[in-house]
Amino acid sequence: MNMNVHNGIPTISRQRGIAIVEMVIALPVILLLMLMVAEFGRVFFQYSTLNKAVRDGARYAAGTAIFGSTGTVQLTSEVVNETKSLVTTGSVGGTATLLPGLTAADVTLATAGPGNVQVTATYTFQPIFDVLPGFGASGDRSLAFTLTASNVMKVL
Repeated sequence: MNMNVHNGIPTISRQRGIAIVEMVIALPVILLLMLMVAEFGRVFFQYSTLNKAVRDGARYAAGTAIFGSTGTVQLTSEVVNETKSLVTTGSVGGTATLLPGLTAADVTLATAGPGNVQVTATYTFQPIFDVLPGFGASGDRSLAFTLTASNVMKVL
């Protein structure tokens, strides 16, 4: 008796057919997981970039803000504009933004208690696939969400 034949059908071709069916079932799940990992990596990278830019902006503002003899921090419009430029572009006079869609309007600079300055930036993360279709049951849902970074530093 030949072990490679079962009911007239070779077992190798039956095994190939089962492997193809398993691949068709598993491949979309594996691709979805890979896409999710890539998107998480993009979120982490953009949040890290935003957090570093805010920290650098707070450090710059703390070094250039006027700490008056009254003990209050005075933020001039020049310091505010330069700090916003530093957070959005990576340099005081830069033009290219660090993150797509990040503008000076997304950055706020304020005093935070006696002798402290606070820089806060909000950024809307846009995923690769920015909408989740509702398939007729409900409207499409946006997958975009807001990242917020804030830093407080003592004025020198």
